[in-house]
This record gives sequence, C-alpha cells and structure tokens, in this order.
Amino acid sequence: MAKEGPKDGEKSRRLRERMVLALPVRVSCRESLDHEWIEMSRLEDVTPFGARLRLKRPTEVGRLLLLTLKMPRPLRCFDHVEDQYKVWSLVRNVKILDPGREKGALVEIGVAFVGKRPPRSFEADPSRRYEIAKSSAEIGLWAVREEAGESISEVLVTDKRKETRHHMPVEVLIEVFSKDGSFSQSESTVTENISRQGAALFTTLDLSPGRFVKLSSPQYQSSLLAVVRSRHTAPDGIARLHLEFIGSEWPL
Repeated sequence: MAKEGPKDGEKSRRLRERMVLALPVRVSCRESLDHEWIEMSRLEDVTPFGARLRLKRPTEVGRLLLLTLKMPRPLRCFDHVEDQYKVWSLVRNVKILDPGREKGALVEIGVAFVGKRPPRSFEADPSRRYEIAKSSAEIGLWAVREEAGESISEVLVTDKRKETRHHMPVEVLIEVFSKDGSFSQSESTVTENISRQGAALFTTLDLSPGRFVKLSSPQYQSSLLAVVRSRHTAPDGIARLHLEFIGSEWPL
C-alpha cells in the first residue's frame, strides 16, 4: 500500500516551523531620508516567511529593513537562482538586550518577509511604519499596509491625548546613533513635558523624524531607547524634539 503524503495543512505548518540557522545576514536600514546604515549580523532562526536576529543598533516595530543573505533555495519564495537573496522585511517585535551581556547586541528582532521591493510610500518616507495586512498565500510572503493610528507626536502636541503628560523639567542626556552604531552627537537638556511613552524636550540638535536616540536621566537612573517623531520650533524660537520610547516606559 502506498504511503499517504502529507496533507496541505501539515505541509504549511512544516514550512512555517522555525529552523535554527546561523546564516550571516546584511541588514540595511534607512532611518530617515538623510540617514541610513548597514550592519552585518547572523540569523538566530528562520522560516521561508520570516526570521529572528540581533542588532547593535535600535529599530522599532513597523519599520522596513532590507536583508541580504545566502538563503537556502528551498526556503526562498523568489530569486531561486540568484546567489544572494534580498528580501524586504517588516519588524514585528523588538526585545531590548543588555549589550554588556550580549556581545554588543542592543536588540533582538523578529521580522516578516514582505517581498522583493518595498511599498512605493517607503521611498518618500522611510521612517513610515507598516503593519501586516494579510498573508499573500499559503506559501507566499506577507502583504503590508501603512500603520493606522495616532502617532506619539500627535499625542504630545494636540489635545487628543492618550495619556497624562507631566509638564516637568527632567534633566536628560540625549545621544544620537551614528552609521557605525556609536554615538555621533549628544546634548544635555531638559524636558518640556514627559509621559510613560514619550517626551518633548528642548534641543539644538537637527534630527529628522525616524532617527533613533538614547535618552538617559541620572535623576531617574534610567536609560531608554527612543525614536524622533517630529521636530518643530515654537513661537519662543526654541526647537523641540518629540520622542517616543522603544521597548520600555519612563519610570514615572
């Protein structure tokens, strides 16, 4: 009697099972229109539809990254004859790590593979965030759409607030990540207002939306990663940065 082959559901589940495969991977990120970086890393595990890896630079859920690697051909969804597999990937989750204990790694991320090319809107604004729309097919890649919802800058600037802002001057140090992962700029300043999820602070730094920074406070004995959501100059002539915290909340 011939042995019955696997059913479609079983085949699909096997394809989605993660394989521990420490492949070298080149990660390209455009944080903003004027800033991008490249980092070499290794996969922690992988499926045809996504992967997990660690980075020495911060990123956030909803960002698009370009991964380039020598993916085994059975795991590819396209470019089966190319030497390098270049796949745009959506960050689905971010885990903050201790660089001192994790060989310099700052975050561990899980990504979903979304295709050979980014959405058209990405070219105009690489800091734009996306979310999964649907799976293209049982054995296909994920489709994405622009992320819906109110941004942190809207929360901090308008009256449609999701949470309580505290108008208090907290002394902070803001450090800006450079292309090589070190800090290229820093500034000691104070906040104009702050909440658990974000802050507005006075600044002389000219940072575009989408840039990542580290915010530290000796007073609160805290260091958090954050992303610039907006920068504007108020009627008093002083510029403000509006930040959203990544991976953790401010200890208010």
